[in-house]
Amino acid sequence: MVTKRVLVAGGGGFIGGHLAASLLADGFHVRCVDLKRPEEWHQRHADAENLVLDLRDHPACEQAVEGIDEVFNLACDMGGMGYIEHNKALCMLSVLINANLLRASSAASVVRYFFASTACVYRDDRQNETDVTALDEDDVYPAMPEDGYGWEKLFGERLCRHFTEDFGLETRVGRYHNVYGPHGTWDGGREKAPAAISRKLAHAALSGDHVIEVWGDGRQTRSFMYIDDCIRATRALMDSDHREPLNIGSASLVSINDLVDLTAEVAGITVERRHVLDAPQGVRGRNSDNTRFRSRFGWEPDTPLRVGLERTYPWILQQVIASRS
Repeated sequence: MVTKRVLVAGGGGFIGGHLAASLLADGFHVRCVDLKRPEEWHQRHADAENLVLDLRDHPACEQAVEGIDEVFNLACDMGGMGYIEHNKALCMLSVLINANLLRASSAASVVRYFFASTACVYRDDRQNETDVTALDEDDVYPAMPEDGYGWEKLFGERLCRHFTEDFGLETRVGRYHNVYGPHGTWDGGREKAPAAISRKLAHAALSGDHVIEVWGDGRQTRSFMYIDDCIRATRALMDSDHREPLNIGSASLVSINDLVDLTAEVAGITVERRHVLDAPQGVRGRNSDNTRFRSRFGWEPDTPLRVGLERTYPWILQQVIASRS
């Protein structure tokens, strides 16, 4: 039996590292490619083929896809709300990665290609209330995505569609909604809300100073998907015949204040919030409508937020302890 050869572009990142582990566990030959230095990778698997390449350049993409059957493109320049709000041009330059990787994949007769998109592609005027109606896959056009990062991802979706139509490359697009879990970014400005709150709670627990900073009034709402659900859903979509973009996210809507309370319970402390009202907050509310995913696959990402935090907070606490020492 021939072993399937899979490229994980962005394999040194949070989701990429978990995806590589899942693929390796199932016996695939996995090539992980990332721009970061090896010591900066979130996870580095000894049984994978690990390469440092700049996938914004076409020759690097040609090298990355050589002999590859399937491509998971998770590579991009992104982070939490603070990062994407202040680095719009850098986020948009990730279009070079997807364009050149698609070109190289098509030329190399790659069988299937997955593009990691985002809920930031959705129309801004659908996300103005905290008690938001969950976003259906059709809530994209007329286009009003998040400036910078959202536009890059939306263009990437269209590019995948036209490579399928014009060149026959089978593409799959998953729109991720706020993925969190261990082995993710937890400081430095690129971290998402669950990691940022966990870090702040860890510092509070260690220092005894239980006043933490919360961006915005805390009433803004989101859904948060645990990494294991993300990997399972990503692989299910990749292996399916579903060609249209599909939500990959939890449908459980919570406020940022709820997230703080739940993380504090997991940490075993009580905290006082200091709200920073002029900090980047993004849209007022965002949730994932999983009707199509559930209809297609018979399940949906459903790990309870508390369960995910019980796995994530201890890992971040250990990182904070190590950094303080």
